[in-house]
Amino acid sequence: MEKVVIIGGVAGGASAAARLRRLAEKLEIIIFERGEHISYANCGLPYFVGGVITERNKLFVQTPLSFSKRFNIDVRVRHNVESIDRPNKRVQVRNLETGEIFYETYDKLILSPGAEPIKPPIPGVDLPGIFTLRNVTDMDRIVSHVDEKKPRRAVIVGAGFIGLEMAENLHHRGVFVTIVEMADQVMTPLDFEMAAAVHQHLKTKKVEFYLKDAVQAFSEKSKKLAVKLQSGRELEADLVILSIGVKPESKLVRDCGLEIGPAGGIKVDEHMMTADPDIYAVGDAIEFRNPIIGKQMIAYLAGPSTKQARIAANNIIFNNTESYRGTIATAIAKVFDLTVASTGASEKLLRQHNIPYRSSIIHTASHAGYYPNAQPMTIKLQFSPDDGKVYGAQIVGYVGVDKRIDLIATVIKCGGTVYNMTEIEHAYAPPFSSSKDPVNIAGYVAENILKGLVDIVHWYELEDLDPKTYLLLDVRNDDEVKLGTIPGSKHIPLDALRSRLSELPRDKRLVVFCAAGLRGYLACRILTQNGFKNVVNLSGGYKTYEHTIGKQSNEDIYEHMYIAKDNLIYSTEPTVKKSNK
Repeated sequence: MEKVVIIGGVAGGASAAARLRRLAEKLEIIIFERGEHISYANCGLPYFVGGVITERNKLFVQTPLSFSKRFNIDVRVRHNVESIDRPNKRVQVRNLETGEIFYETYDKLILSPGAEPIKPPIPGVDLPGIFTLRNVTDMDRIVSHVDEKKPRRAVIVGAGFIGLEMAENLHHRGVFVTIVEMADQVMTPLDFEMAAAVHQHLKTKKVEFYLKDAVQAFSEKSKKLAVKLQSGRELEADLVILSIGVKPESKLVRDCGLEIGPAGGIKVDEHMMTADPDIYAVGDAIEFRNPIIGKQMIAYLAGPSTKQARIAANNIIFNNTESYRGTIATAIAKVFDLTVASTGASEKLLRQHNIPYRSSIIHTASHAGYYPNAQPMTIKLQFSPDDGKVYGAQIVGYVGVDKRIDLIATVIKCGGTVYNMTEIEHAYAPPFSSSKDPVNIAGYVAENILKGLVDIVHWYELEDLDPKTYLLLDVRNDDEVKLGTIPGSKHIPLDALRSRLSELPRDKRLVVFCAAGLRGYLACRILTQNGFKNVVNLSGGYKTYEHTIGKQSNEDIYEHMYIAKDNLIYSTEPTVKKSNK
């Protein structure tokens, strides 16, 4: 073997090239990259748009020149590979600067074409002022538009991770931000009740958002963009960001006869090798068997891409000695003050694939409550009803979410159970955690469910309960109940429960709830050990219930608001608003 050609740079292609050079100093390595940049921090793009990252150069891990010098690699940016001639082991390349077309041979080929933004065929979608954000060029166009046009209204179509990051960063630049999402929640990989917490936080930040609605058409009106929704509303905007999602760039692969899998990505084996033994593929364009679901899936994440790249390079040099075990899609995002993270399979995904599971929700604190500034944190856990194997988790909080999701992800990757979570040994001091870490507590709660110490119901099951056969029991304190409770519930504070057992029916199912779940669990143990046979605890307590049954969207909030010269949002009367346009 003398020459490896790599199609595409960034996380997958550049990582594979660097690993190959570290393993084989004399190997000829050529990278063809269609864009201008070979290795950059894709995840940092929204933060440069928002002015949080102030130095553009810091986004570049390596420039084409520095990468070439350090690793002795032939880096050719602005070169597009147009076809792969597998029988002759060569690629056809177009130099996008000169228009020249030429062929380059290879001994081994690595495909890292990445993914492209989905741009739906909506009327007017190509109008000026409508952008996608996938690379540095996209970022530069958006920044130039914001700097020159000074937009006051932005519409973001799609409320995934990137969409919400763009919402925060445009808001940070003093722009009125409106989000339009077709689903009934933001961040669709999350389960609904976890997304509901994000909805409530967005409302506190004065972000307007429409759920269960979609864009029908774009048009120009009075030098502005008019965004017509399927609901009939029409939004005014100076800037539109399309963040509907991405899809694998697979045309090159299809055209050369390599197999595309059921999820739409390039099909590879555990060695990252395609059906052609001389062609490997990595990154956002490939699909791989999900280790939890057992189905082919695509993960658009930089971490898995770099790991796949390393494995592909190792296997090219050492003849397929290393296997990739798949990704559980661990992801995290900053949404204003919130941190939102997920790993493994959500409840909706498990249900979709008919995998038996149990789930539980806890509300806890980021560190010891007696130490100042402990912040709330919600953890949802999915696990096997048989052996307690952990399937997935989602966490929403303010501080320490990252390290908790990483711990649970490690348990999942190692095939661990909720019992392993109870045994995790963590570094504890009051500013950082509690003697029982939130991950331990999530494990304890799941363990109690599996061992039959408590049974639970979820917020979405309450509407199906027959009031003739069940009783809702609120065990919170009097002051808490005054602020709201579940309709039809009976109130007995936990500390008075033992003395008031005679007030409760023994022929009905008792659905117990408190604020977060802990006092409800204690009440269930009291009731069960006093002869009550059918007692369940509301998982996540009233806090989860209240977040999920309330109004989720946040429409028409800018009717009486304007952004002043200090970039702060103020409320005022419509007539005053007009005078500030």
